[in-house]
Amino acid sequence: MVPTPTLARRFWHAIEPLHAIVYFAPEPAEAATALGLRGFWMGYFAGRTAPLGEIPAPAVTAMTFGFSPTRVDRALPAAWSYTTPARMMTSRVDAVTAALKSRLHPLLGDPSELLELLTVAVSGCRFDARPLAAAWSAVPPPEDPVSALWLATTVLREHRGDGHVLAAVSLGLRGIDANMTHAATGAVDQATLRRTRGWTDKDWEQSLRRLQARGLLDRDGRLTKSGGAQRRELEEITDRLASGPVEVLGETGIERAIELAAPMAHHLFDTAVIPLPNPIGLPRL
Repeated sequence: MVPTPTLARRFWHAIEPLHAIVYFAPEPAEAATALGLRGFWMGYFAGRTAPLGEIPAPAVTAMTFGFSPTRVDRALPAAWSYTTPARMMTSRVDAVTAALKSRLHPLLGDPSELLELLTVAVSGCRFDARPLAAAWSAVPPPEDPVSALWLATTVLREHRGDGHVLAAVSLGLRGIDANMTHAATGAVDQATLRRTRGWTDKDWEQSLRRLQARGLLDRDGRLTKSGGAQRRELEEITDRLASGPVEVLGETGIERAIELAAPMAHHLFDTAVIPLPNPIGLPRL
């Protein structure tokens, strides 16, 4: 199942790699280790939620949605015994800025035009029921334009991601169920998704039975006609909830932002900084 290439989706495809380097380049993970954090996932959850402060693990599980509670519980609140949210955020922004400059030189050039477009796009975001996006939007823009560019892509992707969670919940899906139906589309490898999101075989089997009972997956774990229709609806709602930035920039502004971001996105895939396939389910532009 290939979702309709709406402007909102094409915009996400173009700018997501600029944000997602934070998960795949070694610099952010090394920076977290330098703060004393243990293991990739401690740095992941602490870094992604740092603007929210030391919030409880169940709240992080609710916001990050597709991850198992066990995976989150192993990382938080333990991470905050090694560092503070403020130090974590500063370290993360500095590390991802270094990663972008290293991997994209000289493609980055002067990022001021793309930064200006993304800043306008952020102004079109509504943060109702979008805690991750709201928290990142409150972070003061750094003076370094590359850091500011990454921050803008982060607000935009968390805005879309929070909307995706709202869409999935509205359709009666749990986090693991959304994972399973996503894997059933073929957009992401099932084994990779299970491993990275921390679900056990038992968890996965229970989700499979639940989705089969709803008529969304067949006996072999493939999407039924109803399952495919629901997955399309999920993606359509996600795009609709991400339309604010598109509306404020307009078609011309979005197309220009895509034009500016696309060469960098392609380069991150071509140099295998962003792997294909990846757990995000992000395709090449």
